Amino acid sequence: MTSIDELTSWNSDWASIRVLVLGLGVTGFSVADTLVELGAEVLVAASSARDEQKQLLDVIGGGYLEHDLQSVPDEVVGFDPELVIVSPGFHPDNPVLLWAAERGTPVWGDIELAWRVRDKVTPVAEWILVTGTNGKTTTTQLTAHMIEEGGGRVAAVGNIGLSVLDAVRYPAGFDVLVVELSSYQLHWLGQTANGSLSPWASVCLNIADDHLDWHGSAAGYRAAKAKVYSNTKVAAVYNRGDEATLRLVEEAEVIEGCRAIGFGLDAPGRSDFGIVDGILCDRAFLEERATTALELTTVEDLVSAGLGAPHLVADVLAAAALARSFDVAPAVIRQALRTFELDHHRTEVIATVDGILWIDDSKATNPHAAEASLRAHPSVVWIVGGLLKGVDIDELVRSQAGRLSAAVIIGVDRSALRSAFERHAPQLPVFEVDTDETKEVMPAAVRLSAAVAKAGDVVLLAPAAASMDQFVDYGDRGRQFTEAVRDHLGGKSSDDDSTSAHP
Repeated sequence: MTSIDELTSWNSDWASIRVLVLGLGVTGFSVADTLVELGAEVLVAASSARDEQKQLLDVIGGGYLEHDLQSVPDEVVGFDPELVIVSPGFHPDNPVLLWAAERGTPVWGDIELAWRVRDKVTPVAEWILVTGTNGKTTTTQLTAHMIEEGGGRVAAVGNIGLSVLDAVRYPAGFDVLVVELSSYQLHWLGQTANGSLSPWASVCLNIADDHLDWHGSAAGYRAAKAKVYSNTKVAAVYNRGDEATLRLVEEAEVIEGCRAIGFGLDAPGRSDFGIVDGILCDRAFLEERATTALELTTVEDLVSAGLGAPHLVADVLAAAALARSFDVAPAVIRQALRTFELDHHRTEVIATVDGILWIDDSKATNPHAAEASLRAHPSVVWIVGGLLKGVDIDELVRSQAGRLSAAVIIGVDRSALRSAFERHAPQLPVFEVDTDETKEVMPAAVRLSAAVAKAGDVVLLAPAAASMDQFVDYGDRGRQFTEAVRDHLGGKSSDDDSTSAHP
């Protein structure tokens, strides 16, 4: 009989292993599909699923159980799973997971499974891991774009949208996978000797309190993020401006020969990436790093490309470090940055009318991201609020009060924001949108913002909170904001009818 620890390859004996899969979204289906292909016996349990997902599961031969999973279903007990694979959103204290722990059943996430079966297609792709409280998606996309520009076969996968399991089963294969990892995915990442992921390079961009309601504490959140550096082979990249990331690198168990590479907006030390006289420099991946550096691009060029905000420049430096670890030439990186386009809802300019700039940064779903967005502008009408996820908003309001000309509060957690503004900005005009009708939230917020905004102001949607209280996700929130702005402005996008994609 095959033990779970022996399942370290696509070619391992997965047949007749009983696996319980929790969740049937994108991740859960990719897990079930992979396991069925491997020959395992699969039962998927979920509180709900789309009809097409259930139909596809039935077609491929997986079992399905619909249950609220707030208790352990009898069907699960009878199935007697030898392994549980959990979708990222499941809270660690879910009754089924506690039951699995009590009986000693291993629990993996999809990343652990993907790492173990990554050898289906050869040559086997190297993995580059990206995590952090903010900037993960942009850095992942930048890194992949740089590697692709250099001729590498690359895919940006993971928390970014495309399942890692779909990528490792792609018949043509890849040279490298750039894997965005959320703290949820890292939490479930195993550290067993046989299965522990060993990436080519890794980065934790920054750490600020987030998802504390899920992880239980700031320490739990940091412990999850720390896993990104485990067993890194070539480059453990950290943020010189965030001491917590340096501590994670110092404490990490990496492969002998792995180098710690710092990035920051100041002058780089030896083995660092940084900025000198407006020039982004690599002082890490060259023989003469003690006395010289390689030019990558300029801040001026990044401004022209819509990447000039300080937090985006930091993302560029981090991505460049990861790409350079994979031997992408500086000239290639420079060219890649000229053709890169940011995703929607990330500091996206909607309109500039009557001297007022309207920006959608709905992706700023926590205080750390919102602070970075706010710091890019001197005078802001700030649209803020949503689900705070257990995070204290007080310090953000205190530190940024001086650049605010007004605030418009949305979402269900308005009282904490209201109190913070009363304490730290008592003279600031503060308005609240108290409607429960989702379709009315953004039109109301836009009307209130327009009433107080003046030439030179930025009306900034940077909510510092999750969106699921009133919207499907941050994208839905950003789209509704964009529509409301355009409706209010009568379709105008700028004073001269030309639109910039990003600031």
